[in-house]
Amino acid sequence: MSIIAKTIGERLRAYRSRAGWSQEELAERAGLHSTYIGQLERGEKNATMESMEKVALALALPLEVLFENIVTGDAQNAAARACYDLVTALPEKEQTAILELLKKIVAYRNIA
Repeated sequence: MSIIAKTIGERLRAYRSRAGWSQEELAERAGLHSTYIGQLERGEKNATMESMEKVALALALPLEVLFENIVTGDAQNAAARACYDLVTALPEKEQTAILELLKKIVAYRNIA
């Protein structure tokens, strides 16, 4: 499974879950089969751009959001990427709270 397919799949699952939809509901809204949605979420299928557009439209999500900050190869910032993926899957209010918490942690670390 490629890093890109796995990352996109995890993001799709996060945005679908945030919408409160099942795979079946997303599939219906996107005009795709629910098995295919599951395969995309697990990173087992390489989606066509047309399929990705259908899914993004169904989620009311700009297509570029699914592809932002994806780094392939042997990147040194794997932890930062993992944090980014975790945080972007959360609602904006929780993202803001986490940002404020991180700022406090960094400020405290700089004082100590």
